[in-house]
Amino acid sequence: MAALFRGSRNIWLRWNKHADFAFVSLRSMASKTPVGFIGLGNMGSPMATNLLKNGYPVIATDVFPESCKELQDIGAQVVDSPADVADRADRIITMLPSSPNVIEVYTGPNGILKKVKKGTLLIDSSTIDPAVSKEMAKAAEKMGAVFMDAPVSGGVGAASLAKLTFMVGGLEEEYEAAQELLTCMGANVVYCGQVGTGQAAKICNNMLLAIGMIGTAETMNLGIRLGLDPKLLTKILNMSSGRCWSSDKYNPVPGVMEGVPSSNNYQGGFGTTLMAKDLGLAQNTATNTKTPIPLGSLAHQIYRVMCSRGYANKDFSSIFQFLREEEGQ
Repeated sequence: MAALFRGSRNIWLRWNKHADFAFVSLRSMASKTPVGFIGLGNMGSPMATNLLKNGYPVIATDVFPESCKELQDIGAQVVDSPADVADRADRIITMLPSSPNVIEVYTGPNGILKKVKKGTLLIDSSTIDPAVSKEMAKAAEKMGAVFMDAPVSGGVGAASLAKLTFMVGGLEEEYEAAQELLTCMGANVVYCGQVGTGQAAKICNNMLLAIGMIGTAETMNLGIRLGLDPKLLTKILNMSSGRCWSSDKYNPVPGVMEGVPSSNNYQGGFGTTLMAKDLGLAQNTATNTKTPIPLGSLAHQIYRVMCSRGYANKDFSSIFQFLREEEGQ
């Protein structure tokens, strides 16, 4: 009797002869088997690139074929659909914009689950409703596959530098297999619990991030109106109790910091539309759990208004520009 488990994790060949069992580790043989990657946007493309840099063959696809060209040029194999990826890889990572996109990619007519092989490890790094992650896990289980949610924090810069933080939800015994791949793309990989808990952690983080960015933008705008130099004010904030990530690493005021979206006309980074989407997820889960989130709700409304005022495709730190325009400057 022999059972061969997938090459995405510690793989063991087991056979039974006269009740004697032997186990042979095949990890060294299988650790560089192909990895599927679906969703090559601002985050997915550098993530997949880092897998290639670590020696993993990548089989990729995206709904926009032009998004695949850069990755193809550095060695990735590009296919036509998620189903084609599943046909060629037994470890697949998805990085998609929203819950409907995830549902389509996994369960649609050309979705992963149409051709997924038994034992395939599916890792979704999208930020979506935890309930959808649980639905995808059940659907994958019916096909003999394993689904884990592993949303990320850190933004495009961290994705490029392989310094993302992954928040992982799923079967604990599958965590090591996921960690093998995720450490190629991130500096921190944290196991959160059952499927959906990774999404829960990400939603909470992004709600705080939105609130903090709005507070930083308001503070900087007030200080500037009071005659303070924005670089001086930033220096004071960052050596005082008001210091936060938005002031120290991602300042929303143009010219204060180099290499951030505010100094590039708010291009790149994390889009206002995506922040509004994540805050909507926080609002939905708060409603379902009867959790008061007054600041989170207000942040959601502010980012929704920004989307309707021409900021949808700008980085979420453009809240500073939005405030300045609101006051007529």
